[in-house]
Amino acid sequence: MNKAATTAMTGVAVAMAAGTAAYMLAHNGRGQAGKKLKRNASKAIKTLGNVLDSVEYMMH
Repeated sequence: MNKAATTAMTGVAVAMAAGTAAYMLAHNGRGQAGKKLKRNASKAIKTLGNVLDSVEYMMH
């Protein structure tokens, strides 16, 4: 994978993670928000890693 594609994919991944975190912080407000936020953030990070691995595999 070339340098430009790697940089672009990293930027997309960071933007997705930041957007997800901002969305979760803005829309929590019921019940055990901290535990739910932690669980959702963990799922989002795992999914993001899988997406990046898949894109890297496709471009290789």
